Amino acid sequence: MLRPVRRSRSTRRIAWLLAAFLSSGMSGRSSAQTSVPVEVRPAPDFSRNDLDRRPVKLAAFRGKVVLLDFWATWCAPCLEEMPRLVELQRKYKATGLQIIGISMDDDEPPVRAAYRKFRLNYPVAMGDGQLGELYGGIFGLPVIFLIDRDGRIRFRHRGAVDFATLESETQSLLSEH
Repeated sequence: MLRPVRRSRSTRRIAWLLAAFLSSGMSGRSSAQTSVPVEVRPAPDFSRNDLDRRPVKLAAFRGKVVLLDFWATWCAPCLEEMPRLVELQRKYKATGLQIIGISMDDDEPPVRAAYRKFRLNYPVAMGDGQLGELYGGIFGLPVIFLIDRDGRIRFRHRGAVDFATLESETQSLLSEH
């Protein structure tokens, strides 16, 4: 009988780093990219607990614009974006923006440390390959999805995000309805 291969954390991390390396144009770092065209489709629903064990269910945010950020503590561009994401959440929360962070780390302790260090003002839940697959596979980080008030994916960013573009897209989605 064949048994599934169990990979160690270091093997999974090497696989993630290799995927990030390959998806960044072989440069060894993520390059800034503008949004990638997407087919507008419903965002797959999910339910996870945040770091405080409170449920985070995507469907509960229907009526808001959701910025779904897949990231990890070992991803330098991810960490560089955090202060800007905190600022976006602060600036647009009252008009309907909700950022949700999905950490693709293997363990919670470094995620909790990053959460405190960057004083994140939005929920962060732990992700995995299964959640990534719902969103078409996450083959490098960061990956950001912008989801409109009706729960449809409208924009996707791979690699280090251009914040002028991200803010413009966010504003356009917030102005709808």
